[in-house]
Amino acid sequence: MLTITLNQARQFMLLKQGLLGSHRFSGRDGALQYVRQAGCIQYDPVDVCGKNAELTLQSRVKGFRKQMLEELLYKDRLLVDYSDKELSIWPREDWPYFSGYRQKSVEHGKRFPGIPELEARAVDYIRENGPVSSDTLPIEGTIFWHSSMHWSGHWHKESQAARSVLEQLYTDGVLLIHHKSGSRKYYDLAEKYLPPDLLNTPDPCPGEEDFLDWRVRRRIGAVGMLWNRRSDAWLGIRMDSEQREASFHRLEKNGIITAVQVEQMRFPLYLLSVDLPMMESVRTGQAARKARLEFLAPLDPMLWDRKLIEALWGFRYSWEIYTPAAKRQYGYYVLPILYGDRFAGRIEPKVDRKAKLLTVGNIWFEPGIRRTGKLSGMIDGAVQRLAAFNGCGFRCPEEGG
Repeated sequence: MLTITLNQARQFMLLKQGLLGSHRFSGRDGALQYVRQAGCIQYDPVDVCGKNAELTLQSRVKGFRKQMLEELLYKDRLLVDYSDKELSIWPREDWPYFSGYRQKSVEHGKRFPGIPELEARAVDYIRENGPVSSDTLPIEGTIFWHSSMHWSGHWHKESQAARSVLEQLYTDGVLLIHHKSGSRKYYDLAEKYLPPDLLNTPDPCPGEEDFLDWRVRRRIGAVGMLWNRRSDAWLGIRMDSEQREASFHRLEKNGIITAVQVEQMRFPLYLLSVDLPMMESVRTGQAARKARLEFLAPLDPMLWDRKLIEALWGFRYSWEIYTPAAKRQYGYYVLPILYGDRFAGRIEPKVDRKAKLLTVGNIWFEPGIRRTGKLSGMIDGAVQRLAAFNGCGFRCPEEGG
C-alpha cells in the first residue's frame, strides 16, 4: 500500500479540487469541466452571497460568472438539475446511469390514487402550452403524496396537486427544469431538450451493484480521497455498511480505486487509480504549490466528509444555518477560508441587494495563523472578487476573534 504524509494528502486533495496552484479551470468550459470531474455539485436555494453551486464554481473557476451556470443548465442543456447528493447539478451525459432510479420513481408514483390520471393531464397541457410552474398548471385541489426522493415511504401528507404531479413527473424523468425564477421552478418535457440518443441509451448499470459501484467511485472522485467509513459524502446513496464494504472491495479488486495510508491516520484513504499520476507529482515535489486564498461554499464537494477534513487539517466546520441563533458558535452563513494548503479561518459575508453592498460581519482565524499584511491583503482581494461576483461594492472586513 502506498504511504503518504499528511501534507501530501492535503496537497493532493487541493490539487484535485483545483484549489492549489494556478487555476486549472477557467470560464464557462472550465465550469463544465469541473462539474464533470466532481460528478455533481450540490444545489441549495439560500442566497446570502451567492448560491452554494455558484460559490463552489466561483472558488475554483477563473472568471466564473453566475450567468455561465444558467447557460450551461437552461440554454446549452449540458448540465441538469436532478437528485443525486440531495438536490444536485450534474452533467447530462450521466442521464442514462439514473435509468433505474427513474424507474423506481415511476413505480412509486403508481402507489398514489389519482397520480397517473393527473400526470396524463399535466403532460398534455405542457405539450400544448409549454413550460409551467405549480402556480400556472391548471390542476386544482390537494392529494396525499410524497416524493420518491424519500424512498422509505413511511409517511404521507396532503399537498398541492399541481406541485405534486410536477415533482412526480420530474423524478420520473418525463419533465426537467426549464428555468427558475427566484426559487420558483418551471418545468417542460425532457424530450424537447435532451437528445434522443441520450434518452434512448440503455442503462450502463445492468444491476444494482453496478449502479452502487458507479456512484461510490463518483463520490470518491468528487472529494479526491475518501475512506471506507460512514460519511455524509454518501448522502443520497442507499447502502448499508456491508454494501459499502463490498463496493469498495469490488472497485479495488478491479483496479478502479487505490488505497493509500496517510501517516498519523488510522484508516486508509482511497483515490481513483486514474489520479495516481497526480499523487506522484505531489510525492515527488513536482506539483505546483502557488498559494491562493479562496472562500469555500458550505456544501463544497471537498467538505462533504467533515470528519475527514478534521482528520487531515484539524479544521472543524459546521454549517450553522439551521442551528438556533443562541447556539451558533460563529454565524448564520459562514464560509471557510482556504489559504494555500491550510484552513486559515472563517468569514461571514453578506450581500445587501438593495444597497448593492457586500459587508463582512466577522472573520475568525484559526489558532496559529499569523495575521500578516499579505494575508489581510489576500482576504481583501477575495472579498472584492466576491463582491464583484455578486454585482456590488464591498465594505472592507474587520478582523474578529
